[in-house]
Amino acid sequence: MNKKLASLAERRQELVEQAARQRAALAQNIEPWRAPLALADRGLSIARYVRQNPVFMVGAVAIFGLLRRRTRVGKWLQGGFVALQMMRNISGWLRKN
Repeated sequence: MNKKLASLAERRQELVEQAARQRAALAQNIEPWRAPLALADRGLSIARYVRQNPVFMVGAVAIFGLLRRRTRVGKWLQGGFVALQMMRNISGWLRKN
């Protein structure tokens, strides 16, 4: 039994050393990707925030629509903004009742 435990301890030590080498190699290989991944992560967090707070996006779209001065795009955006306001009012009313 003692030989078996010694063999297991030796194997464990080899695996621990191998894992340490793999972690070091991975850290070295990932380093060039750190900045681009951080930027992508920031973009995803902004997208999540906008998805949770659509009013900001609607406001930006409405401002863009006003700047377009009643073109087809402006009219479409204005209609979408009005529809969103109506939907929010109706959903608020349904939650109360």
